Amino acid sequence: MRTFDFAPLLRTSIGFENLNRLVDFATRGEGDAYPPYNIEKVGEDTYRISMATAGFSRDELEITAQDNVLIVTGRANEGSEGESRQFLHRGIAKRAFERRFQLADTIKVTGAAYDNGLLDIQLVREIPEHKKPRNIAIGGTSQSQSIEAVNDLRAA
Repeated sequence: MRTFDFAPLLRTSIGFENLNRLVDFATRGEGDAYPPYNIEKVGEDTYRISMATAGFSRDELEITAQDNVLIVTGRANEGSEGESRQFLHRGIAKRAFERRFQLADTIKVTGAAYDNGLLDIQLVREIPEHKKPRNIAIGGTSQSQSIEAVNDLRAA
């Protein structure tokens, strides 16, 4: 019997409560695990994605949010720098990548920072007013008053 690994599903989905969309996303597969990243819940409605992008400059990184998908792209500019340097061992990977994160409808990207080879992307859950829970007042009419009102309407 075959078992399903839901770990990729939990690593790249933020703010989801809809199991159907999660299962659909998990069946597509994740592919390459480069570059490594963390997803952290910072507060009640705030999240942070930290991605290890050592060797990349800010100009070589691009962040795009479109249709509930966050896309982080890295393109290495080899240019003249690569020609003048001779590596005996190259352990810091600097290959092009594209990492996609599926976001819930209520998750918005609020900012990004790059420091010491670590790209931090800030996210916040913004629930619209019409989706927030609200209290419904319970009226004080008794059952006999309601029946009398119905009888009055029928008589008219």
